[in-house]
Amino acid sequence: MRGDLMRETSSILPLQVCGLSCEIDGARLLENVSLDVATGGLTALIGPNGAGKSLFLRLCHGLLAPTSGTVAWQLDGGRRSGKKRHAMVFQHPMMLRRSVVDNLIHALATAGETRGEARRQAVAALERFGLAPLAKRPARNLSGGEKQRLAIARAAVLHPDVIFLDEPTSQLDPGATRQIERMLTELIAEGTTLVMATHDLGQARRLARRILYFSRGRLIEDAPAERFFTNPASPEARAFLAGELVW
Repeated sequence: MRGDLMRETSSILPLQVCGLSCEIDGARLLENVSLDVATGGLTALIGPNGAGKSLFLRLCHGLLAPTSGTVAWQLDGGRRSGKKRHAMVFQHPMMLRRSVVDNLIHALATAGETRGEARRQAVAALERFGLAPLAKRPARNLSGGEKQRLAIARAAVLHPDVIFLDEPTSQLDPGATRQIERMLTELIAEGTTLVMATHDLGQARRLARRILYFSRGRLIEDAPAERFFTNPASPEARAFLAGELVW
């Protein structure tokens, strides 16, 4: 029997983003982005460096406040949700100065689980994601790929409705990338909604159901993945897919 943090029947989705803009130090970095994110699958954010992808994820997760516009999480039936049931995995995840298993226990205990239940769920998560052999190792001594797998497990163990991921396989070798993609595929199959920024177009093709193409702080294209890659509607996206530098 899982703890109280198991994903609830009522979802905080859809996520409704309306007119989202963000200005930092006088520079307009995100401009008037509006979209909805419904339940299920992986939505991939792609585009050139500095396009606003990472900033968009941080605004949705509540790490930054927008200059204007809104980010609204809703329960089924349109009722507002006061609970945060979303998590974020960063490109360079921060590991606590604790063992691998204690990183998971800390996350669960902070979220309200008893110490005993937190340990039980943490051990189960390590088994599930193939991290059990690393359980007692200091988390900060792991390789880049191992840290990223632990970060994803740490997010997943809380059973959020949505996980935001910012370049989770950046600078990882193909083997580590495949391991992480298997984790993401498993989470998708279990009903977790993923929103991920990536520069790996092959990865976006393999995993994404939907593509959001950003350029110069604007959402240029929002399309099903298959249609985007076979017939992008915007000249900016066509140029980007052709390997041309777009700024």
